[in-house]
Amino acid sequence: MIKLYRQILITSLSIVLLFLPVYSQGLPTASPEDVGISSERLGRITSKMQEYVDRNKLAGAVAMVARQGKVVYLKSFGMMDIEAKKLMRKDAIFRIASMTKPITSVAVMMLYEEGHFLLSDPVSKYIPEFKNPKVLAPSSSENSRTLVPAKREITIRHLLNHTSGITYQWNEKLGKMYHDAGITHGLLQDESTIGEKIKLLAKMPLLNHPGEKWEYGLNVDVLGYLIEIWSGVTLDKFFQERIFKPLSMKDTHFFLPEEKVSRLVTVYTPEEGKIKRWPDTLIVEDAMVYSTTYPYQGPRSYFSGGGGLCSTISDYARFCQMLLNRGKLNGVRMLSRKTVELMTSNSIGDLYIQEQSGYKFGLGFGIRTEYGQKSELRSLDSFGWGGFWYTHMWIDPKEELIGIFMSQLKYSKEPILNKFEILVTQSIND
Repeated sequence: MIKLYRQILITSLSIVLLFLPVYSQGLPTASPEDVGISSERLGRITSKMQEYVDRNKLAGAVAMVARQGKVVYLKSFGMMDIEAKKLMRKDAIFRIASMTKPITSVAVMMLYEEGHFLLSDPVSKYIPEFKNPKVLAPSSSENSRTLVPAKREITIRHLLNHTSGITYQWNEKLGKMYHDAGITHGLLQDESTIGEKIKLLAKMPLLNHPGEKWEYGLNVDVLGYLIEIWSGVTLDKFFQERIFKPLSMKDTHFFLPEEKVSRLVTVYTPEEGKIKRWPDTLIVEDAMVYSTTYPYQGPRSYFSGGGGLCSTISDYARFCQMLLNRGKLNGVRMLSRKTVELMTSNSIGDLYIQEQSGYKFGLGFGIRTEYGQKSELRSLDSFGWGGFWYTHMWIDPKEELIGIFMSQLKYSKEPILNKFEILVTQSIND
């Protein structure tokens, strides 16, 4: 009998050790009620997400809720690969695309704290090609482009808050010029380096005069190159040594090691009311060309600060908790409290991300500043961002709350992400 108990103990310990590397990198856990969350109300997340899976509106996802530094909800739904019959794993790896931007912005501000630059510095001080920018005149057409001198130079602040006038390839006015010049965006294999492409981008006209309009664009790829200039190392090495290692983000990469590719989630898209596998071939949508295979196929030389990373929900939760803790996690300080306050404050004045949305922009994050006509249930001063492949996170300092949702879905008209925010917030029970 003693031998039997010993064998059971050894077997149990082996199982614990087997799963320890996966879950030890996440945040500690707690009972929802211990941190003012209702278990019953959290169950509404499970019911709604499973409904989306059952209705073929969502192939699979992982959702997390943390409060007061502890995870109270972490569940996976559906499949990570329907055709291969692979169930979604809690440690699944997702292409997080623009959720790379907050990480790059943190890296920039770490170097800011070390005295490498001022937010008011012109970008041309460090990348001379950006000197004397030109702006596309409002009267311009595709066949007749009129350029005028910019009223001011692009500054580092303009890049951080997306008011530089730089756009993306999907823009109908400048997208084709970007494409024809060979400028990439991080969601596509490319043999060049970020420095080479940013110098080409610097020669392109701007969509708006710097500081006069919020325009989502390749600003954070430019910041990625500036990080390389200021630090003297490539962006991937800076991330690895200065952010990922200190925060124990062990599964966050620009390009996946071969042994982790099997954990990368397949991309799906709605079609005729069902979920269809997104092709592994190049997708061409006017001037926007992208693929799903860039994390593991092709060259590994372009490190996109604006959209290139892959990660797990547990890894990203540690990054979010560091920000919620105002710059530190487990005794490791990444940023000062004052810097986090600056990053999460409105930096675009009277401009909006979208009219009547109630959202402004800080230095790397969208920020809820008012209850706009298009807003739903979420605290004022909460901040966050999402990604091209249907990932989303937000941080609520008032409620000490983090919500993260990761899937891999294209073009869904279902309001899954908005409903997730509501379902998380309504679970508060203190």
